[in-house]
Amino acid sequence: MAPLSRRSGPSSFGRALLPLIQRMAASALFARIAPRVLPRLDRFLARRTGGRVQIARWAVPSLMLTTTGQKSGEPRPTPVACLPERETGAFLVVGSNFGREKHPAWTGNLLTTPEAVVNYKGREIPVTGVLLSAEEKADVWGKLNAMWPYDSYATRAGREPRVFRLVPRRPPGR
Repeated sequence: MAPLSRRSGPSSFGRALLPLIQRMAASALFARIAPRVLPRLDRFLARRTGGRVQIARWAVPSLMLTTTGQKSGEPRPTPVACLPERETGAFLVVGSNFGREKHPAWTGNLLTTPEAVVNYKGREIPVTGVLLSAEEKADVWGKLNAMWPYDSYATRAGREPRVFRLVPRRPPGR
């Protein structure tokens, strides 16, 4: 798998506003409003643009993760902030659920069926979701928190967020 491009992060506009956006994202008000609005808007934009546009991408690298529903067996697209690992082509994702009490459904879906598809900037990538061990999570937690206020989410939720590495799969015959 070819490494990701150097330009995998937020726009210059997003970088300039990032401290303000992160403070806002750590608030209880954001936790009440954002889960209702942002995922729907990002799914709509992803459908209209083939995955090339996401609101969250203005602040943090983001992707559209399509998992298989645990109960329904149906595809479940979900916008998720990510930390691309340029060396491997993998993505780190955190099941923060905006700091709410329950784990997001996509994390349970990955635990049941680890095979998923990522749309990253319009590029479809088959991946396998690997839940990080406590040691692996500790190794990357600082980098993830530098990108987004996950510590505040974990504190508000009263639970440890699940962290996954989405590892690209090779297409059959390669």
